[in-house]
Amino acid sequence: MTTRTPVPLPPLGFGLWKLAPEACADAVYEAIKAGYRHFDAACDYGNEAAVGEGLARALGDGLCRREDLWITSKLWNTYHDPEHVPLALERTLADLRLETLDLYLIHFPIALAYVPFETRYPPEWVFDPEAPEPAMVRAPVSLHATWAAMETLQAAGKVRHLGVANYNSGLLHDLMAYAQRPPSVLQIEAHPYLTQDRLIRLAKDYGLAVTAFSPLGAGSYLELGMAEAGEQVLEDPVVLAIAERHGRTPAQVVLRWALQRGTSVLVKSTSPARMAENLAARDFTLDEAAMAALSGLNRNRRFNDPGAFCEEAFGTFHPIYD
Repeated sequence: MTTRTPVPLPPLGFGLWKLAPEACADAVYEAIKAGYRHFDAACDYGNEAAVGEGLARALGDGLCRREDLWITSKLWNTYHDPEHVPLALERTLADLRLETLDLYLIHFPIALAYVPFETRYPPEWVFDPEAPEPAMVRAPVSLHATWAAMETLQAAGKVRHLGVANYNSGLLHDLMAYAQRPPSVLQIEAHPYLTQDRLIRLAKDYGLAVTAFSPLGAGSYLELGMAEAGEQVLEDPVVLAIAERHGRTPAQVVLRWALQRGTSVLVKSTSPARMAENLAARDFTLDEAAMAALSGLNRNRRFNDPGAFCEEAFGTFHPIYD
């Protein structure tokens, strides 16, 4: 479909979702020391200032150069209006202590009513947490208008690449039809229980790199009540058998599967030993039978689904996947 060459994303990235601000700076520093060069941040994670502290300390200590790093952040739902897009980026850059981003993503294809920085930052999902019945408030802003504003950031040299997260195939087709500056990256949930084969194939046909978040499955969602204990990919008998056969951990096997199918992945840990374990997924190869067995585990089980959690947690039914 296209001859565009995907951008050279570092294959193993360090995700910053759910990292407590008080632990985040040290985690970023240790991750850089361990060898991570791709960091995936977002306004909504509420820890970008701490990420910036860790980055600044690592750069100041000479662990790496800025040009060695790939720093991603995301435009939150409440800043989709074109006049708010540059403001959101400037706040992110200030918190991260950076002059430019390597990648700026639309976090969700969901436009919500604007919440000023001085009212609440990050603004999260509900418009007014103090309301008798807190709920999301939708904003009448098209994704086309938001993307055009994103393009001005790239034209101004504030971001090197643009991309989208949590888009489905229909939205991706539409975006590629109107984008003057096409996206470089699609970030989606993907793991052996949600393989997303067709969407990944489509993105690659359009020349996009694909990044998988939650590549290990349910782990990040158990404490949020968004997954059940029996849904853990890392405890699946197929995964355990392949791990034993290769002398690797279940996490390494699942990460290796993701890398071999041509996606980059986001992992996180505050443990230096676990950081090294995850990086070691680059150091071996799965055979075709193992790859097929892992892909065969697909249940189309999506853990990060606004159609479920927005109604349960934020009082608003707002599906984005059918």
